[in-house]
Amino acid sequence: MALFRSILVADDEPSVRHVLTLVLSGLGYDVRAVADGEEALRELSARGYDVLLCDVRMPRRDGLSVLRQALADHPGLTVVVMSAYGSQEQALEAVGAGAYDYVRKPFKPEEIVFVLRKAEERERLLRENRRLQGAGGAAPWEGILGESEPMRMVMRQVERLAPVSTTVLITGESGTGKELVARALHARSPRAAMPFVAVNCGAIPAGLIESELFGHARGAFTDARTARRGLFSEADGGTLFLDEVGELPPPAQVKLLRVLQEGEIRPVGENRAEKVDVRVLAATLRDLGRLVERGEFREDLYYRLNVVNVRVPPLRERPGDVLLLARAFLSRFNRELNREPPVLGFSPEAEALLSSYAWPGNVRELENAMERAVLLAEGEQILPQNLPERLWSSPPPATAPAPAPTGPSPEANLSLKQAIRDLEESYIRAALRRTRGNRTRAAEVLEISHRALLYKIKEYGIDADAEGERG
Repeated sequence: MALFRSILVADDEPSVRHVLTLVLSGLGYDVRAVADGEEALRELSARGYDVLLCDVRMPRRDGLSVLRQALADHPGLTVVVMSAYGSQEQALEAVGAGAYDYVRKPFKPEEIVFVLRKAEERERLLRENRRLQGAGGAAPWEGILGESEPMRMVMRQVERLAPVSTTVLITGESGTGKELVARALHARSPRAAMPFVAVNCGAIPAGLIESELFGHARGAFTDARTARRGLFSEADGGTLFLDEVGELPPPAQVKLLRVLQEGEIRPVGENRAEKVDVRVLAATLRDLGRLVERGEFREDLYYRLNVVNVRVPPLRERPGDVLLLARAFLSRFNRELNREPPVLGFSPEAEALLSSYAWPGNVRELENAMERAVLLAEGEQILPQNLPERLWSSPPPATAPAPAPTGPSPEANLSLKQAIRDLEESYIRAALRRTRGNRTRAAEVLEISHRALLYKIKEYGIDADAEGERG
C-alpha cells in the first residue's frame, strides 16, 4: 500500500505538468499542478501534501527558495527536484538543502515513479524507526514481530495460555524464536512481576545439571564448599524456561517430573524437600515422541511437559514476514552500530533476494544477515552484494515457480545485477501464468504491491495477458 497520497507538481512547462498529472493520477495519487514557486507555496499552505515535485528554475520564485521555505513550513514534506541540463549544480545544492532526490530533464515518467517508490520505502523505514524507538527499541508484543497468519496463530495461543499456569511445550526449528514465545507467555501472565529464568539444558554438563536446576547442599560433592540455590528456587513465584529439554539426562528427568507432580524440589545432598511455585515452560527442536519410543526420554515426563504445544513456524512458512523482520533488524542495527548516515532501506534486487531465500537458519539467520548488511552497506540502501553470498548464489526454493539455475558457463555474462533482473522477471511471468493474467492475484502471490507489479511488467516489457493464456 502506498504511503504517499497527495502530490504537488510545480513546473513552468505546461507539457511537464500535463504528463506528470496524467501518469501519477493514473497510479492513484491525488495530483495538483501549479506553474510557479509562489503559487506552490500558497498551495502547500492551503492543503496538506505528502510530496512536492519542484522544478529548479521557475518564474517569480526559484526552486531552491521554494524548497527551503516549504521544508521550514512543512517539516514532514518529501521534496523531489527536477533539473534541466546545466542546472545540475543547483540540483545537488537542493539535495544538500533537504530535497530527497533530483531527476534530470528530460526524463521518462517511469523515472519519477521509481524515485517515488524509493522515497516511500525510505519513509516507511523512518516511520518504523520512530515506532521502535518510541517503544524503547523493542519490537511489539514482547519482541515477537509478525503479521502472517502462522504468527497470528501463535499470538492467539499465547493470549489464551498466558493467564494460567499450565505447562507449555514450545516446539520449532532452531532460530525460530522459541524463547521469545516463552518470554511473551511470562510477560502477559499474572507472574510478570516475578523472575523469568531461562536455561539451555544442552549447554550444561550432565554431571552438573541437577545441581544447576535444583541446587546443592554444602559438601554434596567435591568443590561444593558452600550451599547453592538452584534455578527452580531463583524462579520461585515466576517462570522457568527449560530450553532444549530433550537433552536432560535420565536422573534429571526423574527430578523434573517430581517438581511438576508435587511442586517441590530436593537439592543435591539434602534430605528435605522444598516447596516451589514455578511455572515450567519447555522448548525443544527434537522430536520428544521419537525419543520416548527409543527409551531416551521418560514417557510420563513427556506427557507432563506436553500439556499444550505451541509450534513456532519456520521463516519459510511465513515469507510475508521476512521484509517486516528485516526492516526491524535494520532499525536496530542502525542504532546499535551507530551507523551514520543510517541505512534506510533495500534496493528492489535486495528485497527480491530476501523474499526468495528459504532461510534454513530462520529468524536468527536473517538477524545475522542484517547485521552484516548494515556493516557493509556504503550508501542509504542495502544492495545484493551487502547480503551473504549464499542468498544470491543459492537456487530458489523447491516451491518456487522458476527452475533452479545450473550455474553460468565461463563464457556467460557474469553480471549479478542482470542475473537478479532475469530471476525477478521469471518469477513475475510464472506468477502471471499461475493466476491466468490476473495482476491483482499475481501481486499477492509475489508479495509485492499491485502498483509495483504494474511498474515491473512495464519495465520488463511483459505481455501479462499473453502470459496468462499460457497458464
